[in-house]
Amino acid sequence: MKIKKSNTESLQPQAFFHTSGMARKVAEFEKDEQIYNQGDAAHSVMYIQKGNVKFSVVSATGKVAVVAMLGPSDFFGEGCMAGQTVRMGTATAITPTSILAIDKNELLGMIRTRDKLSDSFVGFILNHKNRVEEALIDQLFNSSEKRLARTLLALGRYGKVQHQLDDELPTISQETLSEIIGSTRSRVNFFMNKFRKLGFIEYHNRKIKINKSLLTFVLDE
Repeated sequence: MKIKKSNTESLQPQAFFHTSGMARKVAEFEKDEQIYNQGDAAHSVMYIQKGNVKFSVVSATGKVAVVAMLGPSDFFGEGCMAGQTVRMGTATAITPTSILAIDKNELLGMIRTRDKLSDSFVGFILNHKNRVEEALIDQLFNSSEKRLARTLLALGRYGKVQHQLDDELPTISQETLSEIIGSTRSRVNFFMNKFRKLGFIEYHNRKIKINKSLLTFVLDE
């Protein structure tokens, strides 16, 4: 992991992080590099400047579940602000990723004095809660095929004002996709080929492009 000091240009457009006199560092993570592990001490909140992160949890029996996929402008590790002393899961970069680590006490002080940061953080918490509820409903009631389609749309940030559907998705393995939707790699491969044949997705230089027709498939009951 390479560390560099943060600078004003790298933090644009998040101007509320430009607080003079507060030491912060930006950490650069390579693809598949762990940001922190389940059980590590929790004393800071992470903010994704660029890249993508998966958050996974390991049960006492060794079963691994991916419970969240995060991207630019997302926070994670915020449980430390609610009294968590250790990390409840493992955060791993799935693409080259830049992370801004902010001490929990420092962030609390900034939230109390900076309206823009407070609004942004509260907005993230509410959106994160909604995504968790949607993912739970997805697991309970939808087929693995529709769960995969929803995951692809989520990775493309479809429907967000600040993150319109990307031309290409972050490079992500079918193994990771299978962990997210709770299925097997062979099933993911079957569905991906089906989506391609139906025109829902396209492959360009080993990267995936989502077409709007995939959203219609997800919404079709």
